[in-house]
Amino acid sequence: MKNLRAILKHPEDLYPLVKLKLAARQAEKQIPAEPHWAFCYSMLHKVSRSFALVIQQLDTDLRDAVCIFYLVLRALDTVEDDTSIASEVKVPILKAFHSHIYNSEWHFSCGTKDYKVLMDEFHHVSVAFLELGKGYQEAIENITMRMGEGMAKFICKEVESVDDYDEYCHYVAGLVGLGLSKLFHASGKEDLLSDSISNSMGLFLQDLKYEENSVKSVQCLNDMVTNALTHVEDCLKYMAALRDPAIFRFCAIPQIMAIGTLALCYNNIQVFRGVVKMRRGLTAKVIDRTKTMSDVYGAFYDFSLMLKSKVDDVDPNARKAKDNLEKILKLCRESGALGQRNSYIIHSKPQYNATMVSFHHLISGFILYVMQYRCHLHHNRYYSSLPINNSASLYV
Repeated sequence: MKNLRAILKHPEDLYPLVKLKLAARQAEKQIPAEPHWAFCYSMLHKVSRSFALVIQQLDTDLRDAVCIFYLVLRALDTVEDDTSIASEVKVPILKAFHSHIYNSEWHFSCGTKDYKVLMDEFHHVSVAFLELGKGYQEAIENITMRMGEGMAKFICKEVESVDDYDEYCHYVAGLVGLGLSKLFHASGKEDLLSDSISNSMGLFLQDLKYEENSVKSVQCLNDMVTNALTHVEDCLKYMAALRDPAIFRFCAIPQIMAIGTLALCYNNIQVFRGVVKMRRGLTAKVIDRTKTMSDVYGAFYDFSLMLKSKVDDVDPNARKAKDNLEKILKLCRESGALGQRNSYIIHSKPQYNATMVSFHHLISGFILYVMQYRCHLHHNRYYSSLPINNSASLYV
């Protein structure tokens, strides 16, 4: 009933939700027949359903490479997160992981549920990896090696300062942006963009998860969101430089999800009491309607306004947050694209009529089914007294 109430409150979400569900079904039909590729794409849907949807934006060869890139980093992340593995066992595996991906017989049992299946049958991922083009293989190996080294470093080193936090986030998130840029370049569809803005693309996608604490926890949360906002300018530059429409959508959709999630989380005590995320209908609309940089500028502008309205002047970082947001708003205004934007991101108002409401009731069962796919925040690392997600991507 909660999902049905959400649809009745935002009936404009219905059409994008239906389209998203149909797209998910179509994606499942496109899973290759070969056992190793069937495993990889099926596993992708299990460990990150929303990313599996976003990856549909890409052409076949690049889609295969990004799929394997994601699964390799997800497996690396699973090793890092398994607290049952002794450090003296874990560290060598993390450092050597980039070589294991060339071994079609290697696997390592760890993790739980679908992640354990991924690790137990990792040989399928390796077989698929070995079928990728040489450029794709080299990019994946390079990033896996650098990420594994960084993860190993922080197995024995606590995150105790902002500099530590930034360094750790570079390893587990920023390198994802660098890796994707390398894959885009290897496809021949994009120029190789600078490491700096590629790093920002990954860092801005870093998910956060917190536990209930004191007022200082909310201030720490606000500080982390403010820190993330410093990467927006680079992210906008990166997306504006992309040429291929499919790659653009693949990059832009998660970035809009990121700014939307930050806007919801900022100064929000509910973050410590449950899951805070964009409603599924809004997610579906972002996926359906993000096609141009005008859409991106419009979404960033609207979500930044929403975030700015939540800044409390008594917060220690209020001035810094407002300054960062003013820079984003100025960039969006100067783009000249706001007059072309869809304001549905924040400002759409539900339109009710008898026909629409009756239609909603008739297909309410289907709506509930549509809403089955889940976004989730997972895994923990600590910044001060608060854990942060060390996932390789926001593509949750």
